[in-house]
Amino acid sequence: MLSTAPEAQTSVRDLFRRGLVIPAHPLALDAGRKLDERRQRALTRYYVEAGAGGLAVGVHTTQFAIHGTDLLPPVLELAAETAREAGREIVMVAGATGPTDQAVAEAELARSLGYHMVLLSPYRELNEDQLIERARAVGEVLPVIGFYLQPAVGGRTLSRSFWTRLAAIESVVGIKVAPFDRYRTLDVLHGVVRAGRADEVALYTGNDDHILADLITTHRVIVDGREVEVEFVGGLLGQWAVWVKKAVELLDEAKLARAGDDAAVRRLLGLDGHLTDANAAIFDSANGFHGCIPGIHEILRRQGLLAGRWCLDPAEELSPGQLAEIDRVWAAYPWLRDDDFVAEGLDRWLA
Repeated sequence: MLSTAPEAQTSVRDLFRRGLVIPAHPLALDAGRKLDERRQRALTRYYVEAGAGGLAVGVHTTQFAIHGTDLLPPVLELAAETAREAGREIVMVAGATGPTDQAVAEAELARSLGYHMVLLSPYRELNEDQLIERARAVGEVLPVIGFYLQPAVGGRTLSRSFWTRLAAIESVVGIKVAPFDRYRTLDVLHGVVRAGRADEVALYTGNDDHILADLITTHRVIVDGREVEVEFVGGLLGQWAVWVKKAVELLDEAKLARAGDDAAVRRLLGLDGHLTDANAAIFDSANGFHGCIPGIHEILRRQGLLAGRWCLDPAEELSPGQLAEIDRVWAAYPWLRDDDFVAEGLDRWLA
């Protein structure tokens, strides 16, 4: 089991607060749509060796359909067990969803397996007051990462006051900001500042359409006449389920940019459009993100990490025209890919 002693928790929180690449871990299935344990482990090993500082398991990219099934426990356990091979602390984040009782039970499962934090997905059937109470209940089990998920894939619009109230909860240690919307992103930033916890709540971009711009920007939020600087310290992203070696390099450069390296700023601004264009193809933005997860699987299939694009739902496949778009961005942006790194490690990760 991963260490969850108080001193280890402090170390993990420090790592998390500094900013990490945290891939949203996909689900490896075989042609029968059963768990492919060998390739599931290989994915985890790839992420760890590529330099990811954490893993998010049981989240949207893992497929929300595993929640409430007997597939969730082994998937969480495989990642936790394989991460122990790293020889360094990996921040383990478990996704939790559903009504309060379910979310608490999933957090308890994650804690029993050695996870450090819970990424708490929104739940449309609860109002904002109920969502706050749900976060408090889950926070009694494990530290909570709030999650602003875009409506197109199951999220909902939440008020600025909601984010103020959420950030004020002591057990909330971070927020994944993924509304794919500048206005809603600012709501989170203002909420964290209003809560007085800008130095304690780590902001992670989940805006796969705006990754590099988020990571290099120092936001100056003015609340009640006070100006407070707020930054995204890292990313917890479905886009970072692929090409992870390059993602680690990009985050390192983004930290230099935020520290004042103007050349890094200019380079990353130039790459921002490339990464967003690639994400549009992989995430299938043209079709309301229907092919998002199969798009991620297609990249991993091409590199040999997955055997196919299979999802739990047989209807979840690439949209018409999406494969051609993936072909286009694959050829257009070789500097975003990490094919050589994967080729060198693939046999070892699959062993």
